[in-house]
Amino acid sequence: MRPVFVAALLALGVASACGGSQASQGAAVRAGGDWTRFGYDAGRHNSGPARTGITAANLGRLQRQQVRLPGTVDSSPVYLRAVRVGSRKHDVFIVTTSYGKTLALDAASGSHLWTFTPAGYASWAGGARITNATPVVAPGRRFVYAVAPDGRIHKLRTASGREVRSGRWPVRITRLPTREKIAPALNYARGLVLAATGGYIGDAPPYQGHVAAISAQTGRIVHVWNALCSNRHGLLEPQTCSASGAAIWARAGVVVDPATGRLLVATGNGRFDGTRNWGDSVLMLSRDAGQLLRSWTPRDQAALESGDVDLGSTAPALLGSTLAAQSGKDGKVRLLRLPNLGGKGRLGGELQTISGPGGDVFTAMAVQRAKGSVRLFVTTFSATWAYDLRNGRLRVAWRRPRAGTSPVLAGGLLYVYNPDGGLSVLRPATGALLKELPAGSGHWNSPIVTDGRIALPEGDANDHRTSGVLDIYRLR
Repeated sequence: MRPVFVAALLALGVASACGGSQASQGAAVRAGGDWTRFGYDAGRHNSGPARTGITAANLGRLQRQQVRLPGTVDSSPVYLRAVRVGSRKHDVFIVTTSYGKTLALDAASGSHLWTFTPAGYASWAGGARITNATPVVAPGRRFVYAVAPDGRIHKLRTASGREVRSGRWPVRITRLPTREKIAPALNYARGLVLAATGGYIGDAPPYQGHVAAISAQTGRIVHVWNALCSNRHGLLEPQTCSASGAAIWARAGVVVDPATGRLLVATGNGRFDGTRNWGDSVLMLSRDAGQLLRSWTPRDQAALESGDVDLGSTAPALLGSTLAAQSGKDGKVRLLRLPNLGGKGRLGGELQTISGPGGDVFTAMAVQRAKGSVRLFVTTFSATWAYDLRNGRLRVAWRRPRAGTSPVLAGGLLYVYNPDGGLSVLRPATGALLKELPAGSGHWNSPIVTDGRIALPEGDANDHRTSGVLDIYRLR
């Protein structure tokens, strides 16, 4: 038997535990297609395909399968439709565990197709060194890029899981992986793999948040932009910079503006002087991360830094070609105008500040754009709120008093995973609950929804477990 098990399903039906054919699991739905990265697109809108095959009318036909994994996936999966693995084509989910194993799973049966284990795995497995990064699949679908706690980005063949070791692959993006954590999801734009670093829980120095832009083909680091000691280029020996912090640790990591190709990141607690140190700031970088173009820093940056109230607990959410929303651990949502973020080194300049859903915002925000309207969805560990953008201002559209990780829009429905357990399916227009799907507890995990399937990891990487679960819900 393949390493797959199936749980009782609370009136959702029971799936076969032995792999089985796609036909035996129900005919595959072809509505949605590939989901190649966290947030669905390079702009991290968390707004997936318009059609997924799953609708408000057929939610009751979903059945749940639980697939055992050799590690906790404290992030989200990616998905490829009909990609060649081995000698035949499969619909495939790909996940990375907190200790850096990357796996391909048959989406129809849940069976394991391949597993990549980075060299040195045994030296950190079970300890405090982890990653929460979602992998990214390159255009052409031949390669997937994944993170391990060794401080490296690994390039894997989607057909086999074998690591590419030509050129400069694998690529080390930190000189001190015991202090500098690769937590955010990877991104991809214009031939570059985009990665960012922060620190571990407790912010033990020394570390500096930085962005690395890597040639997807050769593995050459094209540029490194350091949020502290930013006058220095390339990978720093962390102890040689006089400041520590300014982590880039938000779930979405590096956001790519589709209008300009420029990169947006938010930093956490750290020194700020407006010249070389950029703690608690929103930063616009050039396409290759070689240059800081603009910045925005709140007027209360010093208070945020001293109080451990990271602005960069979440990343900018793009609301259009000129506007973005930024939240943080202070529970506020700021509306920013991208063409003039306030200029480098200035404080303030936001268009609006509005209350968030109560408590720290640790999640990626989701953006819905339809028929000329824009709606923003924000979750915390206490509530989920929706905001409408009207006449250049955000206004609360609805509130729901239930916790959530990063919300996901797909097929006209809103999916919100509660880290205490359960996956809520909501109407985006009203927040009305359509269905509560059974799911175990977790942490940063968030679902993807496409081709008649939902994939949702369970578990919290911080409890240092070496086994986990992937929930797969399918139409029957």
